[in-house]
Amino acid sequence: MLAAIPSPPTNGFHLGPLFIHFYGLAYVVAISATIALTRRRWRAQGGDPDIVSEGALWAVPAGILGARLYHDVTSWNEVPHNWWGWFAFWQGGLGVWGGIAGGALAGVVFLRRRGVDVARFADAIAPGILLAQAIGRIGNYFNQELFGGPTSLPWALEITPSHRPSGYLAYSTFHPTFLYELVWNLLLAGGLILLGRRREIRPPGLFALYVAGYSAFRIFEELLRVDPSHHFLGLRLNLYVAVALTLVGLAWFAYSQRGELGLGRR
Repeated sequence: MLAAIPSPPTNGFHLGPLFIHFYGLAYVVAISATIALTRRRWRAQGGDPDIVSEGALWAVPAGILGARLYHDVTSWNEVPHNWWGWFAFWQGGLGVWGGIAGGALAGVVFLRRRGVDVARFADAIAPGILLAQAIGRIGNYFNQELFGGPTSLPWALEITPSHRPSGYLAYSTFHPTFLYELVWNLLLAGGLILLGRRREIRPPGLFALYVAGYSAFRIFEELLRVDPSHHFLGLRLNLYVAVALTLVGLAWFAYSQRGELGLGRR
């Protein structure tokens, strides 16, 4: 092994009596970046940028709750055995798809009450969501989680023995799947922005491509990952979700470009 990404020396830092986890800090930065980018994109479309900040007050808490509930349903054995364990997101365990679903549901309710075109707004926020997911994956690095199988590639990630799954204790370097996804999310976000500038895409076509593009990459990622997960017919449960959402996203995009969907048009 000539080179490798070293494991983090710590997963946070002390600020007075408080211990700040890099995982939580990454989420704060991710949410802030999403709001900033979406405000800029929504303003460029003639919308009120304050709508973005106001909507975040609804969507962010709902997204966190949705992410936690998704984790509870798909990884029920990891939920703390007490009455508040299902909600203990500060102890880890957030599912991206649940977060997107929860945030989207709250956002749609808010936008409709404010008379905003939901489909146009969905296209405006799609790159921002990808940016948030990319930044959030940095937190996975500091938690030493969500990595792939053993590898000796130059960009392999060192994992300390205490974070290695059973059956992999003899290996020290693994695929940094968090990094693969981070890079893909940034590329996809840039691609959606360029596509929206150069081609006339019917809303919510960009958001549909976000769903399809992110989920398609998760198929590849789920085939690499070795962290604990529930399986069905020998495959990770999230792999089936990724395949289903890839197909849904592609069908949604094709349907929306025919002008038959019109989600949120008023």
